[in-house]
Amino acid sequence: MKKLWDISPPIAPDSPLFPGDTAYSQQWTATIAPGCPVNLSAITMSPHIGAHADAPLHYGEGAATIGQVELTPYLGPCRVIHAIGCGPFVRPEHLAHALKDLPPRVLVRTCEKAPTAWSPEFSAFAPETVTELAARGVLLVGIDSQSVDPADSKTLASHHNLLRFNLRVLENLVLDDVPAGDYELIALPLKLMLADASPVRAILRKLQ
Repeated sequence: MKKLWDISPPIAPDSPLFPGDTAYSQQWTATIAPGCPVNLSAITMSPHIGAHADAPLHYGEGAATIGQVELTPYLGPCRVIHAIGCGPFVRPEHLAHALKDLPPRVLVRTCEKAPTAWSPEFSAFAPETVTELAARGVLLVGIDSQSVDPADSKTLASHHNLLRFNLRVLENLVLDDVPAGDYELIALPLKLMLADASPVRAILRKLQ
């Protein structure tokens, strides 16, 4: 069995989320008892909690929902690149050491430990970094912070570059224990036909 790395944070009522977003909550609609053989629950949450895939609809008016996008970008060879301590933006020079023979998926580790509480202080992608990766044939980018744009951004320049180059994105990954290098990524979104994002159970699998 090839080694697996689970790069998804736990999802619970205290999971960090953008201010104003919908926290995770759960209620039991049925419980095991005489006359009822099962437990059933109902869940309410933002699809942007935990490891998740943004749909183009999230940042593009009339763009594709997460249930409409192709799955190819979310499954296959990927490279984990460390850019720890890069500052507020991951710039092309922070990745330059690892861009040779790049696979079509790139995940960037920016922090020593993934956050367990909301903070606006995180590293985002500089727009030119998205442009550079797209030019190298990348289909999907991922990051271990809450967003590919700064928390206070109103222009969402990096998100709009994802839209411009038809890239997919994963956010809120946990790369704390993942060495830099190449892996197989498996991070399939749910087929939510109206949604602007989907939770994913993101994992990496050793190639050899």
